[in-house]
Amino acid sequence: MRVVLGIVAGLVLACLGIVQLASDAFTARVASPQSLPRHIPIGFALRVYGVLDRIAPAPYVETTLAEYEMDRGDLHAAALHALRLPRSPIRNELLGRIAQRQGDASRAFEYFFAAPDIVALRENVERIAKHDPAHAYAVESRIRERLQALRTHPDAVADASWMMARFAEAAAARSSPALRVMWLRRALRNASAAAALSPLSEKYLLVTAGAELRLGDVEAARRWYHRVLAVDPRNSKALAALARLDGTRKR
Repeated sequence: MRVVLGIVAGLVLACLGIVQLASDAFTARVASPQSLPRHIPIGFALRVYGVLDRIAPAPYVETTLAEYEMDRGDLHAAALHALRLPRSPIRNELLGRIAQRQGDASRAFEYFFAAPDIVALRENVERIAKHDPAHAYAVESRIRERLQALRTHPDAVADASWMMARFAEAAAARSSPALRVMWLRRALRNASAAAALSPLSEKYLLVTAGAELRLGDVEAARRWYHRVLAVDPRNSKALAALARLDGTRKR
């Protein structure tokens, strides 16, 4: 019995070693030239993972094969592996990247939104904001609602509010006088929401002060700038703004 157990243990260790070698081969592109992974043929790794894919299609196997197919440009094969993954953020993120590579920005956004992949969503909405800040505001509002529903990204929720304030200000600059005040009020509302969620963030406090100024409430702006200085007494933007406001008041 001890001999049998020893043989079984040896076979298990050998199999694990083969799988580890195959996994190392997939990381060869980021390994140093002298390292072992750079000397393991990718064909060997593909055969090992092909066997695993048939007998035990674990998530790490499908993810690795999807990444490999994406790297070599076979997006159809990459999608087939990604779709075999259980529903998860990893699956959605992979499918989003594949859709993005295929040029389907709308489908990519929906996968990134489901994940949610905050970095990819930010890149998407910043691209929109360059030519249509009002649309970017609406998209960011949807992202914020998603993050609020998850209740796991408080910092990201604050950042979404801050971005909405920025987009609202950009939309105000492009709007008619009749709509400008509406957009400026939206900017203030979202900036102050960000500051409420993260009261020690100087960038949220600064954008709120700026929003107050654009709406003409100088004293409110002054209070926000003093809040910035309470966090960082040497903040150059707040000091410069207060100097300008004091100079204006003296004149």
